[in-house]
Amino acid sequence: MKTTRFFGVAALALFAHQASANAVVVNQGISEQEVLAAQQGWCAALVNISNTHETSGQAAAKTLAENVIDAAYGYQMGAVLFKPTLTVNPQTVRATRQGALAYFVGGDTSFPQDTGFALRGWKQCEIVNAAIFIAGDSATTMGKVHFTNSAGEVTTVDKTWGFVKDDAGDLRIVLHHSSLEYTGS
Repeated sequence: MKTTRFFGVAALALFAHQASANAVVVNQGISEQEVLAAQQGWCAALVNISNTHETSGQAAAKTLAENVIDAAYGYQMGAVLFKPTLTVNPQTVRATRQGALAYFVGGDTSFPQDTGFALRGWKQCEIVNAAIFIAGDSATTMGKVHFTNSAGEVTTVDKTWGFVKDDAGDLRIVLHHSSLEYTGS
């Protein structure tokens, strides 16, 4: 009886090992390193769009911004909760790709107040996280982002980002809230 039971357990273990070796594993968990890399990528892209605008013009900057939005944001998954820094009513929130693109590079008559945040001559972008909250398949960050322009002037914003992974396992921004610091006056 003990021998039969042992062979039964051994066969089950062998079967389980073979099944797991052939299984497709889906892990949408997010690591801190992925979040930090996404933030740094966003900053680098913003500076790159700004530099492209200076060297190659608005059309080239727009093409680059389209590629950045498609790679970084989750618009292909649905609406993105994007509240940019310098927007005004009635177009404060940009839940569509078109609205995000207009904010970053301007030139869209549907968003007449947008002049292109990414076209402001940014030379440096630095993120200072106050906190990163990761809960399995989603991550949220909150802190400051410092933008330095070509004259060395620094603009600081309060920034919150929310991230999830898409079906391909790529980290996507699905929440982006930005506002100028409160100065008390």
